[in-house]
Amino acid sequence: MSDIARYFFTLLLSEALILGCQKAPPPPPVDTAELMPPPAPIALTPAAEARHIFDTRCAVCHGTVGKGDGPGGAVLNPKPRAFGDATWQKSVDDAHIAQTIVEGGLAVKLSAGMAPNPDLKDKPEVVAELVKIVRKFGQ
Repeated sequence: MSDIARYFFTLLLSEALILGCQKAPPPPPVDTAELMPPPAPIALTPAAEARHIFDTRCAVCHGTVGKGDGPGGAVLNPKPRAFGDATWQKSVDDAHIAQTIVEGGLAVKLSAGMAPNPDLKDKPEVVAELVKIVRKFGQ
């Protein structure tokens, strides 16, 4: 092989190695919305929604088993209601408990520490299930 042929062969081989070692351009972005539609919202039953609300809102102060010993209740004065108190359970009707849940403590002449839940005003089935949860602590 002549020097010129060797030179061109080496040049061609070098070009091939350089081009072969370069990163390939990234693929174009894929619009995932076209591939998979967003998941449909999960519709909870009133009982499941009430349980979720109790666990995420009410239990913070009233505790997971309704003893009024939740971590948020530690700083409140007066302390949160203990739902298992038989005397209290007999002294209130379901409508009073429901009003307290929706409108808050001040609406029923109790502590302002009991926050209202105005988002539940148009969900009477969920409120009724929350009342059932409160009542079960008294059994």
